[in-house]
Amino acid sequence: MTAKTKTPAGLGARRDRSVQEYQHDTYKLRGKLKEPTVCPECGALFHKGRWTWGTAPSTAEEASCPACHRIRDKYPKGFVTIKGSFKDEQHEQVIGVVKNAEEKEKKEHPLSRIMSIETKREGLVISTTDTHLPRRIGEALKHAYQGELELHYDKDEEFVRVTWTR
Repeated sequence: MTAKTKTPAGLGARRDRSVQEYQHDTYKLRGKLKEPTVCPECGALFHKGRWTWGTAPSTAEEASCPACHRIRDKYPKGFVTIKGSFKDEQHEQVIGVVKNAEEKEKKEHPLSRIMSIETKREGLVISTTDTHLPRRIGEALKHAYQGELELHYDKDEEFVRVTWTR
């Protein structure tokens, strides 16, 4: 015999929620690191639950940060492709804008870094360690030199492809 319980108005079970699928990210920390922890490769400091830049005490633990892990494995989280003849005509200036955008982002977010800059058949290809830096680089190029900017986010992989053409 089952007893029915009465639920007050507005407190019933929600039926409009979508179930979030589990997203596997090899580079995301599985547990919390001891604080403070320093990355032996880049010097980033894990403090108060996040990676920052700072001076590590001598008693700090050592662990590789996710950005250094991605760089070592050559597994980017975003690409910027620069197309068109402008990249060849103004190569040094374009690279300067790219590096300045990275420096600005990296000051606040140590895990946002450029992994490599390569000249390929499709254009100048920049690989990054996170999904925010490619967008910032693309916006910096568009702001400096106009051109056409395309953004493509892969929802499943949390990956971004940015293409700037001029």
